[in-house]
Amino acid sequence: MQIRIAIPSKGRISEPSVNLLEKAGIGLVDNSNRKLFSKTFDSDIDVMFTRAADIPDYVADGAADMGITGKDLIAERDADVEILYDLGFGKTRLVIAAPEDSDIQSVEDLKNIKTVATEFPFLTSQYFKQKGIDVKILALTGATEVAPLIGVADVISDLTSTGTTLKTNHLREIDTIFESSIVLIANKDSFKEKTTKINEIKLGISGVLHAEGKKLLMINVEKDKLEEIKAAIPGMGGPTISEIYGDDELVAVNSVISERDVFITLNKLRKLGAKDILVVPIERILQDY
Repeated sequence: MQIRIAIPSKGRISEPSVNLLEKAGIGLVDNSNRKLFSKTFDSDIDVMFTRAADIPDYVADGAADMGITGKDLIAERDADVEILYDLGFGKTRLVIAAPEDSDIQSVEDLKNIKTVATEFPFLTSQYFKQKGIDVKILALTGATEVAPLIGVADVISDLTSTGTTLKTNHLREIDTIFESSIVLIANKDSFKEKTTKINEIKLGISGVLHAEGKKLLMINVEKDKLEEIKAAIPGMGGPTISEIYGDDELVAVNSVISERDVFITLNKLRKLGAKDILVVPIERILQDY
């Protein structure tokens, strides 16, 4: 049963999407010359490269079974898709921003504006309708932040992650319209008809993300020090304890720990008498849903 996955052809989430598929084992057969379609190592899965903004529509319409895109783009297109998994990267906020030297200091002051420039006219108009404010929406396709400077808008509605671009253009955040991140989505009919394969893909991708920043810790310890050792290990759950063949005094302890805890944890364990310490990279952690 064939599955088509739509991912961005360019932009900030294009390469992370390709890398994620490759780490999940759904690597592209030939990524040297990006075409519209690409085969993968799994003959049942094809990848389609397209504009990130179009992916919600393609998935909703069934041109693609699955896709990787932003929640903001899904909401802007009002696309009826199945959100399978939040991939946890590409976090952004759609915000209202005004010139630093303007009289607009708060949401209350937005009642005095006339024009809003944005690449997100649907979400922006919904926001102002909810506020009961009648404004003109000026739909742009880029460089939204210069609209107040050249006098075509009073404020803008634009994406920001750190706020640096807004500050560089002397803009001040007034309010947040929408919080977004990158998600894995599916066509609703495909999700019903191709459930098994889609869930396999979801599991492969989520397994890679669960493993990020984690290491497998493997040590040998004397049995009488086991409780102290267990208390010193900040693992995902209780560590796995197993007997060592031919040695009645030692047991093997395995645990998954965060990469940021490795240095401190290893020093604690060494002081407690841990031996034969190994720290091993983890490629995937599979958790069924």
